Amino acid sequence: LSFGLNCALGPDELRPYVEELSRISESFVSAHPNAGLPNAFGEYDLSPEDMAEHVKEWASSGFLNLIGGCCGTTPEHIRQMAQAVEGVTPRALPDLPVACRLSGLEPLTIEKETLFINVGERTNVTGSARFKRLIKEEQYDEALEVARQQVENGAQIIDINMDEGMLDAQACMVRFLNLCASEPEISKVPIMVDSSKWEVIEAGLKCIQGKGIVNSISLKEGKEKFVEQAKLIRRYGAAVIVMAFDEVGQAE
Repeated sequence: LSFGLNCALGPDELRPYVEELSRISESFVSAHPNAGLPNAFGEYDLSPEDMAEHVKEWASSGFLNLIGGCCGTTPEHIRQMAQAVEGVTPRALPDLPVACRLSGLEPLTIEKETLFINVGERTNVTGSARFKRLIKEEQYDEALEVARQQVENGAQIIDINMDEGMLDAQACMVRFLNLCASEPEISKVPIMVDSSKWEVIEAGLKCIQGKGIVNSISLKEGKEKFVEQAKLIRRYGAAVIVMAFDEVGQAE
């Protein structure tokens, strides 16, 4: 598998992003730059020779595993790029330290040296009477302000829970998360999707950007159900909190 950048920019503009991606990606890195930026006529002016020179520098710097071209590139561009990287050693996969890596629009890394992570719980209907009232009354603009204030006050993660008997928890979760996604001041931090109902968790996972957290799953319904949910969480690209419960009860 590879993780890459395609289109939008020419090699000059794309280079810093390819460099950063090569530093942090555990996968192979690919790049398909345009032949420069479009001119006033929507055409691309970067020559095959210049394109090949850029690509050779990227490859020699250890940024690439796969290279191609997008808008404005021709068979001659591809031929010269292929010649430019011939014999160059592909990028080696980095040996990154193990850590909990989360993200909203911005990354959050939790390492051994991390002392404290502030999780905002004011967007939880079971813990905030005000937030519960706002959701019940469908005052979503005011509810978003609760989330925004948490981030402004230092929350590094925000926990969102809609488990209340008088609410359609799944519909409320989807609506609120979609609204959060349109607010960069909120969605810059990772989201913790919090529910005791799997259908609510899964609906939330389909909405969040970046890598969030599931709160939570356990062995209450048995190993088979636990493994099924854990595999789905991994497929959605989220971290997970596991509660120490099984069919018998809570661990002591």
